[in-house]
Amino acid sequence: MPAFSLLAPVPLEHLLDATAVCRAEGKVAFGSRAWEVFRELDVERNGAPVDVYIYASGDLGSAKIEVSWRGRYIGHVEGKNGAHPDGLRFRPPSTAKNPTDNKGHWAVFWELDQLNQLEPSERIPTGAFIGHKSGKLCAKNFVPGGPVIVAYQA
Repeated sequence: MPAFSLLAPVPLEHLLDATAVCRAEGKVAFGSRAWEVFRELDVERNGAPVDVYIYASGDLGSAKIEVSWRGRYIGHVEGKNGAHPDGLRFRPPSTAKNPTDNKGHWAVFWELDQLNQLEPSERIPTGAFIGHKSGKLCAKNFVPGGPVIVAYQA
């Protein structure tokens, strides 16, 4: 694996649905408008899979700012008129609640496999990550507002 990872927020409701999709289809896709991050990540990784650390946004049951899910980034695809080119096949069913989520909203869809929820003892504070380009430790209370390339050695 490369010496960098992806740290990304994903709504908890999508993560809960994504597990079944990932198991059934072999991967799951999340939408993003941060196409530059994924293009840079694909150049940097040179085809190798990349660890993904996921902050579950909207998790009202957690008072901690931490990574509680993990997966493996395998690539991204360009949106087709803002939707995934394979329709809803790789998308969490919860995304259908928002009419624009699967129609015209996203620039890219980042795909991952091996999605799993971390045990409480395995969770990682978001402040434990280092900015890939800056080389600086993230703030203790860092809440990712979108996907970011980071350094982290488990």
